[in-house]
Amino acid sequence: MNEDELMMEETDFTVENKEQEHYDLIVPPEYAGERLDIVITRLIGDISRVRAQNFIKDGHTLVNGQICRLPRFYMADGDRIVIDTPAQVIPVRAEAENIPLDVLYKDEAFIVINKPADMVVHPGVGNHSGTVVNAVLGLDAEMAGTEFPNPMRPGIVHRLDKDTTGCLCIARTPKTLWKISRSFANREVEKTYLAIVYGKPLPHAAVLKSNIGRNPNDRQKMMVLRDHDPNGREAITSYRTLRQGVWEGIPVSLLQVRLYTGRTHQIRVHMSHAGYPLIGDKLYNRGRSCPAKRQMLHAWQLAFPHPVTGEKMSFEAPLPDDFRAIIDQLKPV
Repeated sequence: MNEDELMMEETDFTVENKEQEHYDLIVPPEYAGERLDIVITRLIGDISRVRAQNFIKDGHTLVNGQICRLPRFYMADGDRIVIDTPAQVIPVRAEAENIPLDVLYKDEAFIVINKPADMVVHPGVGNHSGTVVNAVLGLDAEMAGTEFPNPMRPGIVHRLDKDTTGCLCIARTPKTLWKISRSFANREVEKTYLAIVYGKPLPHAAVLKSNIGRNPNDRQKMMVLRDHDPNGREAITSYRTLRQGVWEGIPVSLLQVRLYTGRTHQIRVHMSHAGYPLIGDKLYNRGRSCPAKRQMLHAWQLAFPHPVTGEKMSFEAPLPDDFRAIIDQLKPV
């Protein structure tokens, strides 16, 4: 990829109409006794289970002519499932919004923010506004007037999960987007996280290396695959235990975690697979209940070469209150 490929011609991005979706399905014998949401996912083939559940909960699904809003409804051989969704108007260009951000650094090339919890990085299905991108465009009028390769993700170099807090870099121009992205691809970026996990990891420090890919049974989840499975990519994570104790009756550990690759949900998947899922992680916690309202993962430090000068730049995001509160409340074992 060269710099010219990242530039875009002037385009009028407004909205696009999403066509109505229609599916007419018959349950085969081998799916009898399965849940409605699972059957929909398997018969359609290219949708997530969460999307299938939304079809059901939003009242767009008929089973044998009757609206069914229960994803757990169990199907019988020969049942007919009809799904009709209304046409939607979906924005194809992110809009500027007046949303405050905690800016850690800003120059002519990029911005680094301390991303709060419960904030999506860029617009997408179900999150057309209120994202980091909307907020950055509202903060930076010059950037809002610049055309980026992807008008829904202008300046986005890397992402953090919705509930993950901490250092997030946003490029201010297409040229610096390309340069910083290249630094990420070449593993010139140092990404250090803090995580609070269940249990007491043994050994106290280790390097986790595996093949991570999409979970075939739940498209919202990632998982560790066999080493040579072509559906996965190499993922390398290291951790070091900083502190251990008991919180709310639960043995927990505070870890310092380094990412050497950038796979989706990488830390969450690796720690869960090792038997020490993140406190509050509702997707990978293996059924453990916890009073934390979100996964306790914080992108603590970020370092990379400046896209213009080449100077090494380092940033650190202060801990959010809920994360620090758990650490302060740890009781010695």
